Amino acid sequence: MAIRSMGPGAGFGWLSRGISVGFRHPKPLFGGAVLVLLAAMVPTLITLPMQLHALHSGTPLQPTAFLWIMALSVLLSLLVLPLYAGYLKVIDSAEQGLAARASDIIKPYAEGKALRVIGYGVLMMVVYLATFAIVIATTGGGVAHWYMQVLTAGANHLPPPTGLPDGFGITFLLLAVLGIFMMGFYSISLGQVSIRDRGVFGAIADGAIGALKNLLPLLMLALGFVLTWIAVAIGFGIVALLLALIGKLVGAWLMLVLLFPLYIALFLTMFTVMFGVAYHLWRDVCGDDIATGTAQPFAA
Repeated sequence: MAIRSMGPGAGFGWLSRGISVGFRHPKPLFGGAVLVLLAAMVPTLITLPMQLHALHSGTPLQPTAFLWIMALSVLLSLLVLPLYAGYLKVIDSAEQGLAARASDIIKPYAEGKALRVIGYGVLMMVVYLATFAIVIATTGGGVAHWYMQVLTAGANHLPPPTGLPDGFGITFLLLAVLGIFMMGFYSISLGQVSIRDRGVFGAIADGAIGALKNLLPLLMLALGFVLTWIAVAIGFGIVALLLALIGKLVGAWLMLVLLFPLYIALFLTMFTVMFGVAYHLWRDVCGDDIATGTAQPFAA
């Protein structure tokens, strides 16, 4: 299995195909997105009442309680991760012309592959924390100290510190580059462990190598995301303004009734696009064949 280096234009190709995939296979993909997002909300629904209770009582969370909430959130999130892998497999089935159903997102659990995906999630958390720590250590501890002050102020209902710490600019730049790299790293490694059934360490290695070999198209993909998001935000703002005018004429309740499904549709579309992009990124870099209409690779 070759890990390909794609041309710069591949980034825009991943984005365009990621946007169109949900509209080409709306029933399994949007249906699956609803199921995955409902499952992903479970950790928040469990931990949010604890945080709201602390907020309304006016007493900050004790460190022990905060750690328990964080641990519970991480555990529940890891249990949801196999559904993400199942959703990626649904996209693959739909794109390959095979039978695909929204309920197929549970296949990693049904086929006994969930533990491997959860193990992958644990290792990815370690990778995320390690790379973040390396960036912070490289740029000094000023940003980390400032961030802890922000968290402490929020927990104690105090105003956050004014001003930015020294090294904030270079830290932000490095984290942005790291985020672009991680976008490819996660997409490729998740595709390997979900669709190719690679082992955890093999998938992680493939993700790192694939992202490093495709930094330029990943940069173009990030640029495409920014431009697309600006266009969507402008369009959504215009629609929201029109609905606000209608609400003034008819009633605020009508604006809420019309705006709520618009928010839901936008969120589901974003979710589908995100995984559609991840799938086509993985397919071009590590798939058995290169889909037509994409940029040709530099090297096999």
